Amino acid sequence: MPTPNIKNLGLKELIAIAVGGMVGGGIFTILGISVSMVGFLAPFAIALGGVIALFAAYSYVKLGVYYKDEGATYAFFKRTYPSSHMAASFIGWYTIFGYISTLALYAYTFSSYGISGSEYAHNEWVRKSMAILIIWVFAAINLWSVKGMGKIEDFMVYIKLLILFIISMMLIYYGETDFKTFSETLLHDIAHTKTLNILIVASVTFVAYEGFQLVINAVNEMDNPDQNIPRAIYGAVVLVALIYFIIALASVLAIPVHDLIQNKEYALASGAADIMGNMGRNLVIIGAVLATSSAISGTMFGSSRQMARIADDHYLPHILSKRKNMIPSYAIIAMAATASLLILAGGLRLILEFGSITFLLVSLLMAIANFKIRHATDSSTLFTSIAILGLGTGSILILWYEYKTKPEQMLFILILYALLTLGAWGYARLANQILKH
Repeated sequence: MPTPNIKNLGLKELIAIAVGGMVGGGIFTILGISVSMVGFLAPFAIALGGVIALFAAYSYVKLGVYYKDEGATYAFFKRTYPSSHMAASFIGWYTIFGYISTLALYAYTFSSYGISGSEYAHNEWVRKSMAILIIWVFAAINLWSVKGMGKIEDFMVYIKLLILFIISMMLIYYGETDFKTFSETLLHDIAHTKTLNILIVASVTFVAYEGFQLVINAVNEMDNPDQNIPRAIYGAVVLVALIYFIIALASVLAIPVHDLIQNKEYALASGAADIMGNMGRNLVIIGAVLATSSAISGTMFGSSRQMARIADDHYLPHILSKRKNMIPSYAIIAMAATASLLILAGGLRLILEFGSITFLLVSLLMAIANFKIRHATDSSTLFTSIAILGLGTGSILILWYEYKTKPEQMLFILILYALLTLGAWGYARLANQILKH
């Protein structure tokens, strides 16, 4: 019998869940990369990524209100295509590996900021080793107990936001770029930056908005899902887009562009150190470490349980469904191990772009599912069609950009997807055979 005091999550708590899932170090990671591609237009391109996220959120909201299933992404697609083992297997594999890529991204960001300013700041193997270590630290915490982490999660979310706000205000205060200089540079970048590059940045930064769907995982514990699911998800996406825009704007105003570009992985800490000294750098490092820590733990907690559920339906190795004291131990270990391999195989940009493509693809599949039952979910044909077009275009743009700039990385990403597709196809056939017998 459910305990009464864990019910009745209100709007404030639901927004905290979504914001906590989204602000997981993404802004610390995407800033330097975005500036390197579009200069002073980076804040606007990152905000445009928020617009894409809103269109993606539309289908999640409609499906969430219609199905009211805590299984969210996987459950929605499986229930929309109930007779297709292939559909259920594909969405299960893509969703889980999307979460694994964000685990790798958060850990890589944690490591980059953790060693910034030290003699090992540019040592790739030290960075990767520390990233893998922090993943296993939080895997151990999840295997042991998540009760303590759960109690302070809301507190950590709002502390993250406070630190980001303080960083932004300090950068604006200490920055030397005046409005005239900013306006002139912005006009120059507008005249010399291709619209295509802005769209590519918006697509690449999409992974920084991943996490709003975590609200739906709490559907059984919330008040009035019909009202609170849309309010929490839309409110959180808009709030996070605003936060990202403000901190990106403050950064380009205060930190020289060449510094942001040179120190992509830890651009904010390096820039803050130049302007505000050790105090500024330490504040940014604390913010990044806090943001990534809570995001790693939260993502591992939620996604490991989704992995166990998918495995229970035979679309992943069945051993991953086994639980010990309600904890999916094998799923947690499998996620930590796979994320570690991804960190070893690629750098920050590859992980970032693989994560963005994966969540664009998963969101595209959600939009297609919503389009299929749009009359049942009372969805706008126009909005759903725009979402499908935008999310599909975003996925293509990232691959095209990879092909033009780093074809070897695009090849690596395509090989990963080929392996995911092969695995999903194989387990779809296996699940079909099991159910037949």
